[in-house]
Amino acid sequence: MTQPTPSFLGLEKVHVLVTGASGGLGVALVRQLVEVAGARVTAHHNRALAPDSALAQLVRELGSDRVRTVQADVTSEPDVTKAVQGANGGDWGVATVLMLSHGVWPEEDVGVVDMEYARWKKTLAINLDGTFLFIKHWGRGVRSAVQNGTLSPDFPHVSVVFVGSTAARFGEAWHADYSASKAAVQGGGLVLSLKNELVKSVHKRARINAVSPGWIRTPMAARAMEDPKLLGQALATTPLMRVAEPEDVAAAMVYLASGTAAVHVTGSVLDLAGGMEGRLLNPPAVAKL
Repeated sequence: MTQPTPSFLGLEKVHVLVTGASGGLGVALVRQLVEVAGARVTAHHNRALAPDSALAQLVRELGSDRVRTVQADVTSEPDVTKAVQGANGGDWGVATVLMLSHGVWPEEDVGVVDMEYARWKKTLAINLDGTFLFIKHWGRGVRSAVQNGTLSPDFPHVSVVFVGSTAARFGEAWHADYSASKAAVQGGGLVLSLKNELVKSVHKRARINAVSPGWIRTPMAARAMEDPKLLGQALATTPLMRVAEPEDVAAAMVYLASGTAAVHVTGSVLDLAGGMEGRLLNPPAVAKL
């Protein structure tokens, strides 16, 4: 089941906390962290975990000695606090890597002038506020571990990896709420601010980076990718002419998490959009991929 750990990653038995682990990307990320990198993963899920869900099945397959789960509403600070403390309280010690893969993309096309304030608030609460809360409490846990001597100040694998989006770079008409939430993270906001803060307030080798994918073939995007016009808009300026698989994004995130492979990478956004250069207002239809 488990493959040899590539020496350049150095993540064997490193404790990683993955948010949104029950989603399509989250499940792929947990699998790669365990099977490829040899890490130990605390997998966060938002709702009660159904026994037949992909994450529950993965936990049974990989074993509770490799994957454990915590539940939290990402918009609730008490929930997030409890989840992080639960992750850190076991025999694995503090989670030194935080992978933020939770998020919501409302399917309905709605312009700003017609958008209900409730939708705007919900999207930003999940995508932005939830990110803030997890970083806040994850950072406190790492800082405490350094202060009490259970984590070395020289430990290399202390990092945060976000999932951003091409919507943060090019915008996305009718989904301004989603674009705004991702731009606040991967643009000149959290990533660039925290790359300077974390080394001073949390751990001297702490790094923070983001990946910026376009469409990913996950259940959240399945219906949208069935629309030839929308798919054409997404791929018209993409030289590779393909939709990313969850494993494509997960592999890049695992690389960025590693304090040996990506030791000198921080404050960066890694483009994972097949060379995408923008969006066309009137794109040609493309075949379903």
